[in-house]
Amino acid sequence: MSVGTGGAHGALRARDVRGASAPWHDDTAGAGPGLGIDPDDLPDGIVVADEHGRVVCFNAAAARITAVPAAEALGRRLEAALPLEDLEGRRWWQLTDPYGGLAIRNGQPERNLLLPGGREILVSARYVRTHPTGPVRRVVVCLRDTEARRRTERSHAELIATVAHELRSPLTSVKGFTATLLAKWERFTDDQKKLMLETVDADANRVTRLIAELLDISRIDSGRLELRRQPVDIGAAVGRHIQAYVASGQPADRFLLRIEQPLPGLWADPDKIDQVLSNLIENAVRHGEGTVTIDVAPSTSPRERPDEEGTANAVTSVTVSDEGTGIPEESMNRVFTRFWRGSKRGGTGLGLYIVKGIVEAHGGTITVGRAPGGGAEFRFTLPVGTPAYLL
Repeated sequence: MSVGTGGAHGALRARDVRGASAPWHDDTAGAGPGLGIDPDDLPDGIVVADEHGRVVCFNAAAARITAVPAAEALGRRLEAALPLEDLEGRRWWQLTDPYGGLAIRNGQPERNLLLPGGREILVSARYVRTHPTGPVRRVVVCLRDTEARRRTERSHAELIATVAHELRSPLTSVKGFTATLLAKWERFTDDQKKLMLETVDADANRVTRLIAELLDISRIDSGRLELRRQPVDIGAAVGRHIQAYVASGQPADRFLLRIEQPLPGLWADPDKIDQVLSNLIENAVRHGEGTVTIDVAPSTSPRERPDEEGTANAVTSVTVSDEGTGIPEESMNRVFTRFWRGSKRGGTGLGLYIVKGIVEAHGGTITVGRAPGGGAEFRFTLPVGTPAYLL
């Protein structure tokens, strides 16, 4: 079976690797006889050295990660073609001695090592033997760039910092007011006590919301967001949110609800849909201006393939728009990322990230654009119809 690419170097790699004691496909997970694998097609850097420690395979990803052309690496000693050092400056191949040492070793776990110049990469290795305690016939090294992992680590660090900041303020308030009330209860009037207790209650609600958001993010990122689908009247759900804002003091004429009938039956998680509507309408009220318009209408999804009868799949679309300044064009592609804030007026910047996760968990889509009145316009769609397990 050929594993090399075309040209002289490809022939060298294919001949030397196939000439080893065990076929290449026996050492590659999921590969089998007759399945051609080109090392240059693999996403990770792969470096293979033969029983003499000379490089016989140096794929394109390895060349990209190390900045060493494959032509220069092939045929050289492994320690010369891939001069790695650990984080303490020790030469890695001399330290680990893959061709010597204990015969029971089968490789090296993934760890951070340094290329010449100090660039950090992730390296793991496997020692291929003809039998468990036999001599090493090949050393297979896997190289990975650390940039993706660093981005993830930065994101986690930013999340922790944001959570710590958001929790500190309300918890400090709760602690301060409760300690004051306990120590000097008799000195305050009933109105003063009520004001402090209302502040404590509001801050406790703020902490509860933040914890709920963190749990939602965890479930979305891990793919474990549970949906309890049932029939949902989306028009009535929007109406309830509008009534709540009017009851809290917003003028009724600030909201315009337009529902295009008939709406198809929608099966969704009502609590999660309320969460989506609450976030989008609250953003329009807090950060937008003028009339907040909510359009609910049946539609078709252009992103879905037509069904067997040739008709596009039906969806319910909900559009929330305002007449404010809108979202700058350069920020449009960051709206649904973590910690994005449209203004400096509070918030954790997690709401729209969660909204997108909820909508996509339902099989829908969400987009952002500029409304006809100049403000922001959010539109999300949800597929309709009875779930397959109920048919």
